[in-house]
Amino acid sequence: MNSAQHTLQIRRMTAADLDPVIEIAQSLSDAPAWPRSAYTAALNPDGLPPRIALVASYASSNTVAGFAIASLLAPEAELESIAVAAQFQRHGIGRALLASLAVELRDAQAAEIILEARASNQPALALYLEFGFVVSGRRTRYYQFPVDDAVLMRLRL
Repeated sequence: MNSAQHTLQIRRMTAADLDPVIEIAQSLSDAPAWPRSAYTAALNPDGLPPRIALVASYASSNTVAGFAIASLLAPEAELESIAVAAQFQRHGIGRALLASLAVELRDAQAAEIILEARASNQPALALYLEFGFVVSGRRTRYYQFPVDDAVLMRLRL
């Protein structure tokens, strides 16, 4: 394969991406357990709140390697979910998704992105801190199955 076939593409999520996106989410213990209807709603351009849903895929196979979904209530946006398939983790895909999402949210008049993450999800927290998010709070015992705290973070755009 040439290098162009290995090129990572970040693009808007489509209905054709739903099955692989749901498969990725279901395969990761730290990803939200959303029903299919929640992912479908993220694709609705007239949905409230409006959402931006992106996928990362490789040109060689169009395989979905990861995704990110954020809701927008300008001037604030909330990163609702970001996930990278296990076999593609540690290749910069999460960072690429965050960077593309930040650009799209800024273009949509968001001034800040907020998120919450499991306190035990150290790889995600490290990514967010490296990207420039700052810790803004903590919710004790927020998550169930297993019980875990939520770390609240924000990023000024």
